Amino acid sequence: MKTSTQRRTCRLCDSTKLDLAVPIKASPVADAYVAADRLREEQELYPLDLYLCADCGHVQLLEVVDPGILFGNYIYTTSISLGLVEHFRGYADQILARFTCPQNSLAVDIGSNDGTLLKFFKARGLRVAGIDPAVEIAKRATADGVPTIPAFFDLALARRLRREKGPAAIVTANNVFAHSDNLPEMAEGIRELLADDGVFIFEVSYLADILQKKLFDTVYHEHLCYHSVKPLAGFFARHGLEFIDIERLPNKGGSLRGLVQRQGGPRRIMPAVAALQREEESLGLMKLDVFKNFSADLQRVKNELLQLLRQLKSDGQKIAGFGASATVTTLVYHFELGPFLSFLVDDNVSRHGLFSPGHHLPVFPAAALRGQNAGQVIVLAWQYAGPILKKHQDFTAQGGRFILPLPEVKIIHH
Repeated sequence: MKTSTQRRTCRLCDSTKLDLAVPIKASPVADAYVAADRLREEQELYPLDLYLCADCGHVQLLEVVDPGILFGNYIYTTSISLGLVEHFRGYADQILARFTCPQNSLAVDIGSNDGTLLKFFKARGLRVAGIDPAVEIAKRATADGVPTIPAFFDLALARRLRREKGPAAIVTANNVFAHSDNLPEMAEGIRELLADDGVFIFEVSYLADILQKKLFDTVYHEHLCYHSVKPLAGFFARHGLEFIDIERLPNKGGSLRGLVQRQGGPRRIMPAVAALQREEESLGLMKLDVFKNFSADLQRVKNELLQLLRQLKSDGQKIAGFGASATVTTLVYHFELGPFLSFLVDDNVSRHGLFSPGHHLPVFPAAALRGQNAGQVIVLAWQYAGPILKKHQDFTAQGGRFILPLPEVKIIHH
């Protein structure tokens, strides 16, 4: 059975002019950590190369892994992600402070996961509906008071929701607007579902931050799209929608929050929309050379890290990795770290006892660093290096060393 397909056209504008922008080594599905009884199963590697559309400037993966494989047994939940619950609490407060929503208005979250965001809308008197294809997570969210449809969002589902529940005052899609291989249908569905004065709010990783901060490990198979404002503005216009405002956010290394209405809606377009497009032009986000330079810089950092690890290995040092998330899989495969790592540790208890995608490195609690005698630890979850180093100061106090792989190789010791 074929488990992936390859696109030939841009997801936003349907152009066939697609250039290889950032070659990234193939990896297994990034979040496919497995239990011990599945270690004999071979995990397929899928291409991860990024392509730039020469016509609209959109950056994307062309390899599309079967969504059933990616999301059917999805185990990530919002509530366990560092700082995300508080982020969504603030998100709901900001949206409801800015947009007047009468009691009992409908809020719909596409890719609602465990219902964390919708709970905050519900607490403020809104009716809520979640949509998420992860069957077990959807079932738990429904039992927890957030009615969730276990399905992928499309135009037919949007029509059904509008028919059954009425138009939505708020539609949200957080870190899922990058997940769909059929964004035109998603946009049509959102337009269908929105009330005339409704607002669509989405958050996605921002391409400018990926390039500026070397966040290449946010590239994995769930994330088909790497968004910037200019391509999206043209895309929304083609589907009867328009930006009203955009802001840059620090979460997930650097994100965009876009606010969108039906074309010609009641709200004026804020200056930030044009300002960010001008900034993108100055950064060269539509120029192939910018991506080639980014790739060369990643290769330089990789070479430096591998040189250090070869030396440590030849000195007989045992090396562990800190982090067992989806981003870790991309980093381990692209930087070819598998042969150097003995095991992984993570503070997330739901990962303990599992094995990493492909390399099948065991995942232990952080306390295992002492029991397993690993004196060197690569902080694979390097974006969270601050809280990790603070929480595990005892490791360096006892002579251990943390190695930061990005944005530059750095050794932290007592």
